Amino acid sequence: MALAIFDLDETLIAGDSASLFCRFMVDQGLADESFLIADHAFSEQYSAGTLDMRAYVRFQLQPLIQLNKEDINRLMPAFIEQYLKPRIYQEALDLLTKHKNQGERLLLISATAAFIVKAIAKELGVSDVLAIELEEGINPADTQTCYNGEIAGVASFKEGKIIRLKAWLKEQGESMDGAYFYSDSMNDLPLLELVDHPVATNPDRSLSKLAVSRGWQLIRWPLPAFAASA
Repeated sequence: MALAIFDLDETLIAGDSASLFCRFMVDQGLADESFLIADHAFSEQYSAGTLDMRAYVRFQLQPLIQLNKEDINRLMPAFIEQYLKPRIYQEALDLLTKHKNQGERLLLISATAAFIVKAIAKELGVSDVLAIELEEGINPADTQTCYNGEIAGVASFKEGKIIRLKAWLKEQGESMDGAYFYSDSMNDLPLLELVDHPVATNPDRSLSKLAVSRGWQLIRWPLPAFAASA
């Protein structure tokens, strides 16, 4: 079965899910407005290709250290409904359906924390997910399981996406033969170069230029109405 692999942020959704979740946490009173300023600085590092992902995850999880996993899971439906659903590209939903109807296996691979990506994947109808897994600990306040702010294992970021993907392929008995990969970012260049069918999707300027020079398929979708007016 051929794979149809998708990046998430700015590819299937008009926005960055990690930053949207930071906005959500501020709106929920879990962090103050200065948190968004710091998040923006990390976003600029991501765009420049200089982001320390482990440092970013520690930062992003600071407001959640006090919460256990069940508390966090209870937040997710409101986040998905209010902050995420309006930013899903209709064309992305159509493309996911097209690949599914063609008998291809859908895989979402993202450099965002897994608890966020899995909630979004459920909304998109995608079962297979590779995302940044988090170390867990015990909250001394209530002896419940919580996240300690550290990444567990290899982060699915840049070359780490390939490492995680190869381990998944072996585990699932799948191959890369005929695989598609859709992404917007130069950070995903290692994986775009690995697949038979790389597709620059809503690409940043650098990836757009590279896709043209290499003859890769390039697609760009109009912003969803909510995202366009935000």
